[in-house]
Amino acid sequence: MMCYFKNFLKYKKMIIAVGVMLVAYFPVLVWMWDRWWARDSYYSHGILIPFVSGYLIWQMRDELKCIEIKESPIGLPIIIGGLLLYFLSALFRVNFTAGFSMLIVIIGMVLHFYGLNIFKKISFPVLFLFFMFPLPEVVITNISFRMKLFAAHIATVWLNRIGIPALQKGSIILMRSAQIVVDDVCSGLRSLISLTALGSIFAFWMKSSMPKRILLFLTTIPIAIITNICRIVFLASVSDIWGPKAAGGVTHEVSGFIVFGLAFSLLYAATKVIE
Repeated sequence: MMCYFKNFLKYKKMIIAVGVMLVAYFPVLVWMWDRWWARDSYYSHGILIPFVSGYLIWQMRDELKCIEIKESPIGLPIIIGGLLLYFLSALFRVNFTAGFSMLIVIIGMVLHFYGLNIFKKISFPVLFLFFMFPLPEVVITNISFRMKLFAAHIATVWLNRIGIPALQKGSIILMRSAQIVVDDVCSGLRSLISLTALGSIFAFWMKSSMPKRILLFLTTIPIAIITNICRIVFLASVSDIWGPKAAGGVTHEVSGFIVFGLAFSLLYAATKVIE
């Protein structure tokens, strides 16, 4: 009876601590919400991340019951460190580090209330929360710029190889009767961010050694880049043969879903091959 009472008090303290944290981080949560739902957002998957983490922890519920709950002395210093980072981030208005500090605080809370053994067990679902924090826009812009130039270059090479004369000028691909602009949304960065999150789950579920899991996770990078280039080549071909209008609208949107489906299939295939 005393054991159940202690656990109840611990759960109650944890719930109160989470409530206080959510109130303290309300400005950060508003910023994250705005970035998730912004037009052409790179983080539209962000709202799903906490639910996925919760589900992964829920799957471990039977195993977690068998682990002794014991507070870790390093939990409180980590919480304090996270809150200090939050204060400095709020002072200098750096939203990304403010959001990242939330993850540090969550890690500290798990260690403080449940201990190191529990944290080791749920470390992946907790660290998976990283994927819900949007990168700074300046970083997104810089990476996207480089990726769209690279994608435009490779797509131009392949268009010429399949018999469609093409010339690259920056992020624009010029053809005989049409041109296609590889803008930020078509750079492949959105697919890369989403696919790395998905790839980390595949790696977590894969019953294999850590090096193989890391290898699987790393395959998400070439898969995302290659499938995005395939989409650009397809849209450029349609634009050159049937005109720019044929490559826009429904064709443009549907090709995005098809390419992501192809990327998912390749990731699944890579899982089976590596495993």
